[in-house]
Amino acid sequence: MKSNFKKRPRWTAQRELILEVLREAGGHMDADELFRRAKERDPRISLSTVYRTLKLFRDLGLVKELHFGEGYHRYELARGAEHYHFLCRSCGRVLEFRSPLIQKLKEEVQKRYGVMVEGVEVRLEGYCEACILKLDSEEVRDGSDP
Repeated sequence: MKSNFKKRPRWTAQRELILEVLREAGGHMDADELFRRAKERDPRISLSTVYRTLKLFRDLGLVKELHFGEGYHRYELARGAEHYHFLCRSCGRVLEFRSPLIQKLKEEVQKRYGVMVEGVEVRLEGYCEACILKLDSEEVRDGSDP
């Protein structure tokens, strides 16, 4: 008779290292950057190990996989209060923010439709303050009208 229980994943030193690098980053990292930082500490780690571990951590609910278009993903620890993201189209910076309006919308949808919302994914896109200032100064140098 086959067991319906899946085998518990083994906790390895490399998995611990990947989790530690994510914790230290405190933000959003792509797999390549995570790999570079982990490899500085353990030269034996491979990029495929990082990808497999990120998939495992995502499936276990330890990390969130954030989609930023064109197949580009970043990862963050699944922790703390619900928050949302702003992505700068120029420099790629990701800012986190909280919104009582989105929380209220979530509650309204649950009440109105009798559903249970388990997650909300909101991403705003535009230009961060630094890039706006940079664009404005380039327009001034070029003699362009704002």
